Amino acid sequence: MNKYVEKWVESSLILKILIGLIIGAILGLAVPQYEMIGLLGQLFVSALKAIAPLLVFVLVASALAKAGEGIRSRFRTVIVLYIFSTFLSAMVAVTGSFLFPVSMHLTQAGEVTAPGGLGEVISNMLLNIFTNPLQSLSQGDYLGILFWAIVFGICLKQVGSPTTKNVFEDCANATSLIVKGIIQFAPIGIMSLVFSAVAESGLSIFIQYGQLIVLLVACIATVALITDPLIAAFALRRNPYPLVFTCLKESGITAFFTRSSAANIPVNMRLCERLGLDKDFYSISIPLGATINMEGAAITITIMTLAVCHTLGIAVDLPTTIVLCIISTLAAAGSSGVAGGSLLLIPMACSLFGIPADISMQAIAVGFIIGVIQDSCETALNSSGDALFSATAEYHDRAKAGEPVNFLGEFAKDKEEATAKSSSLFNFFSVFSYF
Repeated sequence: MNKYVEKWVESSLILKILIGLIIGAILGLAVPQYEMIGLLGQLFVSALKAIAPLLVFVLVASALAKAGEGIRSRFRTVIVLYIFSTFLSAMVAVTGSFLFPVSMHLTQAGEVTAPGGLGEVISNMLLNIFTNPLQSLSQGDYLGILFWAIVFGICLKQVGSPTTKNVFEDCANATSLIVKGIIQFAPIGIMSLVFSAVAESGLSIFIQYGQLIVLLVACIATVALITDPLIAAFALRRNPYPLVFTCLKESGITAFFTRSSAANIPVNMRLCERLGLDKDFYSISIPLGATINMEGAAITITIMTLAVCHTLGIAVDLPTTIVLCIISTLAAAGSSGVAGGSLLLIPMACSLFGIPADISMQAIAVGFIIGVIQDSCETALNSSGDALFSATAEYHDRAKAGEPVNFLGEFAKDKEEATAKSSSLFNFFSVFSYF
């Protein structure tokens, strides 16, 4: 038993995920009636979502309780990177929409409720922040979790004894170990998620809304492979693509299939650890990024809004597009606090062009139809960007301070360290050998 567990842990996680992806697609086409296969994916995502709120709270509180003064500049850097990259993503979406304008067949929208305006989005964000901390933990409200964890960590730093701080650090380490164990089941979970997607949707959505999907995916790919690397290259003064592809491979693939930034927080935490980042920094920057770094959401809001404009024949001038980019950036940052995410914020952006709510709500219906692809690509960009810019901010500030920079961390080393790397995971799995 122990030997097989050790071999499973030591083998390449990405390779196992790719194998699971292929098997899931084949099963989805061959035996779509076996719906119970999809249960495994639901359990995997539920496990990640269940542990993620607790992980964020204990890591953030522990990090702030023991944080040094030198970490503050990194937070300023990463916040600037998050906001600037989101704005540029909206600009890319505007450019793509003007170069390749698409229209859509507007269908009837379902019973959904969208925010009435930017003020309502901001109001909802503030209300979500100042909620009962236990309620925030139970409901997975990361705005509230972040706020109370930051407050608790700062207060603990002022009044907590070294023993108390060490207890919190041990809790954070124990929670991280649980997460590492859950992630080892990712190949099985992703196989199940792919099965469900293929069995339910097939390939028909690729045909009906092909042009819109291609434009969305092209803009997301442009940001992931060109815009974000340019930002990272400017900050790091070196070739960013090894870091970019590492983040896309280790974080983007998992996020693509889970379609949940919250569920991917533990994956990004593990990635940052392997990149050699400061735990006190990434334990805050990653959940913060899952809240405000919404490049994919900005792209979706912008493209869907302009597609409605093109469908209705509304002329859009340059000043208005700049305002649209600003609105999309602010709306995207608030999309984590809105049920339905970026799609339900489309009417707010459409209101800039005087488009009535009943028409803009139909764009939401189109968004839900292509959501399997749109939401998957959007989440992959958002989540991988969290890790990319967290690493960029830390490497930049370390180099600026004259400190040594361990670029890529474990990923820059040889495979010979795989056994040592997996020792703690082996201890976790070995518990099950007694049952």
